[in-house]
Amino acid sequence: MIEIPESTIISEQATKMLTGKVVSDVINATSPHRFAWFNGDAQRYPDLLIGKTVEGVKGYGSFIDICFDSEIHLTISDGTNMKYYTSVEKCPAKFQLLVAFEDGSYLVFTVAMYGNILAFRGKLDNAYYTGSIEKVSPMTETFDFSFFCRLIEGVKRDMSVKALLATEQRIPGLGNGVLQDILFNARIHPKRKISTLNAEDKQILFHSIKDTLSDMIVKGGRDTEKDFLGNAGRYRCILSKNTYAKPCVCCGSRLIKEAYLGGSVYYCPNCQH
Repeated sequence: MIEIPESTIISEQATKMLTGKVVSDVINATSPHRFAWFNGDAQRYPDLLIGKTVEGVKGYGSFIDICFDSEIHLTISDGTNMKYYTSVEKCPAKFQLLVAFEDGSYLVFTVAMYGNILAFRGKLDNAYYTGSIEKVSPMTETFDFSFFCRLIEGVKRDMSVKALLATEQRIPGLGNGVLQDILFNARIHPKRKISTLNAEDKQILFHSIKDTLSDMIVKGGRDTEKDFLGNAGRYRCILSKNTYAKPCVCCGSRLIKEAYLGGSVYYCPNCQH
């Protein structure tokens, strides 16, 4: 799933590899997906994209935006996978969109459960996309401790820490995936009410957001996700679907997996309070 580490890493990789390439062909879905969402009629994407030159790729929260000349964009969101292939690599049989370039390389877009593949000119009327661009990223200096405290003060006191950080797009791109290690590193339980956080807890949580996300980015993304070339990241997630059956790395306790607020949470009942 695309969260802050993935949108950052993939946009950096894609900018280096795609800038200057010219679109030669666009092939629509060979495997239609009812939860692959497009901007209008996807059959019109070839008319919009063919002949356009990539000017760069940007990452915004859980969105990755390929920017072409003439103010054309091709944007994907959380749930959509975008993989780059060279001219000598075999094309997969099933996909939701394929964009080919004049040098023979191409991009393949696939959707697992659900996801957006949005081509448009100018601006996109999508609140989540706009919010990801306009809201303050935790990877910027503007997202300082004072800003974080104001974020906390702006919500109900009985809200849980998970709800604060990973719902309502308060921090675009900080989703249920990266949340797990952020809270483990802060030693804070995902269901803990924000009203119970003292000044020290808030400082610890703030620094854990910054430090954990930075570590994920420096190491090329999480090992549960793939980069632009289809390689897993080098950041080894402490709490994830791959590790929750193992003992806690700190105390050896049995980790807990529970359904909570629309997704699974993983935590150590001994280390996180």
